This record gives sequence, structure tokens and C-alpha cells, in this order.
Amino acid sequence: MDTLYHKNKRTTTLERDAVHNLERELKIRGFSHRTIKSYLAYNRLFLEFAQKSPMEITNNDIRAYLESLKDNGCANSTLNVALNALKFYYKGMLKRGFFFDIKGAKKTEYLPIILSKEEIERMLCVTTNSKHHFLISLLYSAGLRVSEAVMIKMCDFDLDRNLIMVRKGKGQKDRCTLLSEKLIPILKKQLALKKSNDYLFTGAGGNGHLTTASAEKIVKKAVEAAEIIKKVSCHSLRHSFATHLLESGTSIRYIQELLGHSKIETTQIYTKVASNNLQTIKSPLD
Repeated sequence: MDTLYHKNKRTTTLERDAVHNLERELKIRGFSHRTIKSYLAYNRLFLEFAQKSPMEITNNDIRAYLESLKDNGCANSTLNVALNALKFYYKGMLKRGFFFDIKGAKKTEYLPIILSKEEIERMLCVTTNSKHHFLISLLYSAGLRVSEAVMIKMCDFDLDRNLIMVRKGKGQKDRCTLLSEKLIPILKKQLALKKSNDYLFTGAGGNGHLTTASAEKIVKKAVEAAEIIKKVSCHSLRHSFATHLLESGTSIRYIQELLGHSKIETTQIYTKVASNNLQTIKSPLD
């Protein structure tokens, strides 16, 4: 992202103040670290692009910036994140009204990549590291986002009710999701070794928590070892969790709650990939 533009003058005091004020407001409102980083980057890049102070910015400057992002190959979803970042500052903080005329880019709808139960079993079979095995099992069995999984602490497990408390998930919302009975014996061993406030997955040297990048590498390694040719990420395990629940007859409303989706429309994408909706249809070749 930071390589799209290169500043041809020193950052002005006004620009530094704008970014500082934006960062402070985002933190006060409780935005996630990832959102703060993204919003700051897009606003900083925009000021470098426009070469104007925040109060001199016009509608045309915003449009030109979004067009330049598009020309640099940014996807529509990225354009919308950039637009939301600018809206937060110029409309939300500076009360500039011209944003009412700027519409977001049309979202491209991609079908999620789903692993079969057999493929997930293959991934687990080839993963001999117990920590890595548990991470893959948890991502799939609980439908967690990778950012949620690495932040799970020992105190977030309710072994009596087979539940996991996901704290400050997307949108800073708490929710409960499923804890597989198969994982409980391993968790009990971990509980005997760790304090309640310890992370389940610790980082290198036992400090802090595992990074999302490290988690992605663990999953990628398992996918390659299992000789799966699909383009799989940690999020594919979450998609597979939702799809397999839907295929087994679980209400889509329950799945929505387990995933932490604010809108049912987000969850309904899985109806397009659930195999029980397709298996009743025969190919004309057959």
C-alpha cells in the first residue's frame, strides 16, 4: 500500500496533525488495530497524492485518488476501504459534506473456497506438530477468524458447556461459538500448564501470542503436505465450518450467530456452495 505514491516534499505540520488526530479518534472509538492501521495508511497516502491541506480537499481530489487506486490494480473492496477511511476523517471528523455525492464501488462477489471433510482430515493427518494440529482443528471446528484464534486465552473456554467465548471479534463484538468435544482432553492438559490469562497459542520464545502470519504459514504447510490444490487460507477453514454445518441441516440463523455476522446476507453465501443444494441436480451429460 505504502509504495503506491512517493512524497516529493516533506510532510507538512498540517498533514502530521491530521494523521495524529485521526489516530487518536480511532483509538477513542475502539477501532481494531488492523482498521486503525488501514485508515491511517489510506489517509496518509491520500494527502501525499493530493498535495493539499485537509481543509482544501475537494470532491474531485477524492475521485482522482480513488481512480488512481483503481489504475494501480486495487480491487473494488480495497477502493471501498479507502473511501470509508476518507469518509471517517473528512465527513465524520471535519464535517465536510461533499461525501454525499461519492458512492462506493460495486462489490465483487466471490464464492468461498470450501474444503471437504476428507481434505481437512488429510491436513490433520499430515500435521505432526501438536500445536499446529490443534490450531487447524480449532479454526475448523469453531469457525474462527485467524485474528480471533491467535488471541484466544485459556479463560475463554467453557469446558462444561462446550463453548468458546470470542472476545472483541470483528466490529469489536463478543460472541460464543462451538468447542469440539475432541479438543477438550488437550485443553485440560493445557489448563494444567498455563494460567487463565495466558494465550492458547503463544508466539516465538513463549512471548505474546502467535501472529496471524505464522498461523497462515502453518495452514499453508499442511495444505501442501496434504497435496491439496485449492487456494486455501485460514479463512477457508472458517468457510468450511459454515458450509458443513449448513449441509448437516443447521439453521442458517444459528450459523450467522456462530460466525458473528451482523447481516444474514453475509451468511447466505454458503447456500451457493453447500453440496446438498447441488447434488439433487444431475448434469445433462449424465
